[in-house]
Amino acid sequence: MLQIESVHQYYGGSHILRDVSFTVPTGQVTTLLGRNGVGKTTLLRCLTGVLPIRSGAIRFDGQDITKLKPWERARRGIACVPQGREIFPRLTVAENLAMGLANGALKQVPERVFELFPVLKSMLHRRGGDLSGGQQQQLAIGRALTMKPRLLILDEPTEGIQPSIIKDIERAIRLLAEEGEMAILLVEQFYDFAESLADHYVLMSRGEVVKQGPGARMVEDDVRGLLAV
Repeated sequence: MLQIESVHQYYGGSHILRDVSFTVPTGQVTTLLGRNGVGKTTLLRCLTGVLPIRSGAIRFDGQDITKLKPWERARRGIACVPQGREIFPRLTVAENLAMGLANGALKQVPERVFELFPVLKSMLHRRGGDLSGGQQQQLAIGRALTMKPRLLILDEPTEGIQPSIIKDIERAIRLLAEEGEMAILLVEQFYDFAESLADHYVLMSRGEVVKQGPGARMVEDDVRGLLAV
């Protein structure tokens, strides 16, 4: 579904992304791991079109989207749940969900959103800013899912979330992948969460992909140890 081919990016004279290449297949979870400052956020900005790449290519469903604007990529089915959630705190849960729809009609929200996150249905009239951090994260993912995306990018969804809701989010991600209609790119620093979901893993360090492989090999490949180096 998503192919990242020899992507390079710079900030001023600093070479931030160095020949980054990997694929994100449909029906599977690809986890992107790495410590703070290795280039993960820069790469996501490139994938969503917020930041143009210096060289290389980004392909989605076989089409070159390297030069497409963010809204054009969204129309093709790319949805991103950013780090920090970025919901609208003064809007209700219903209004936040409706923001993910072209016509803003809550009745168009797919029932699957409420099946995955039933707590949202009971909180439709509460303001987003009144929810807990975990509930806000579920709302942010639910808002992205209203688009019925073909690629879902999740940027550190466990950050600042209580363990019980991390389990709910893990279950939802696994179910989405098993349905086989969506590619999922999970950017994460929490190793145990990433390992539990990974069909494939990609490990970055200093702007480069230093290791990648099947999720089942993460222990054998000592990915936890490499993250600590």
